[in-house]
Amino acid sequence: MDPSEPEGRWSWPVVSPTVAAPYAAPPTRYAAGHRGIDLTAAAGTPVAAPDGAVVRFAGTVVDRPVLTLDHGGGVLSSFEPLSSDLPVGSAVARGEVIGLVGSGGHCGGGCLHVGVRMHGEYVSPMLFFARVPPAVLLPLGSG
Repeated sequence: MDPSEPEGRWSWPVVSPTVAAPYAAPPTRYAAGHRGIDLTAAAGTPVAAPDGAVVRFAGTVVDRPVLTLDHGGGVLSSFEPLSSDLPVGSAVARGEVIGLVGSGGHCGGGCLHVGVRMHGEYVSPMLFFARVPPAVLLPLGSG
């Protein structure tokens, strides 16, 4: 997948996404950082596959449920906390519900953390998702 191609961009996993916390690359491979984005979403919110993929991992990491999708070409996406009944090896289509936002996680159950790895390295998920329309600022008193 070429993230520079607009027609190849992924769809958002939740409806009307708001990025609560952006990607923050760590200064070194094992240093602290935020290796994904947090989308505001309440526990129980349905989560859709951003693109066609195969479930690569479904289980608990530390204290939260995680689902990892393999999109081919060395691209993996991970979602947490995500409660899902999909077994490893399941094929999913773009837009197919893959689970529900779970509770817990680093933002207390009020978000879905989305991470993307390319060839084993974390990258900003924003490279893959359809762009959020830019805000239009109006002059004071025009509204």
